[in-house]
Amino acid sequence: MTDLEELKRKKLEEFQGQQQFDSEEAEIQQQITQIEILVKGVLTKKALERYGNLKTAHPELAVQLLVLLGQAVQSGQIKTVDDDALKNLLMRLQPKKHRFKMIRK
Repeated sequence: MTDLEELKRKKLEEFQGQQQFDSEEAEIQQQITQIEILVKGVLTKKALERYGNLKTAHPELAVQLLVLLGQAVQSGQIKTVDDDALKNLLMRLQPKKHRFKMIRK
């Protein structure tokens, strides 16, 4: 096999891998959108506003919250979510911060 044929084969494999990645990414985005529609139906106005701010500032955390709320809504555990309940869920999702006390001598 010549170098040109080998290069063409590698480029074709890269292209096919990228297409598969793009289709998987689109499928995940569609699933997130469906969960978001479901969850937005149970959020109060203030909670929806907080979610929008979270989605803008921390998209990964917003997806984690969506998955958690989506599971709770689908299982029938939650009917509505107000702002305080959303805050509590966010506090549980975020890791604890360690506080350091500095002592000067």
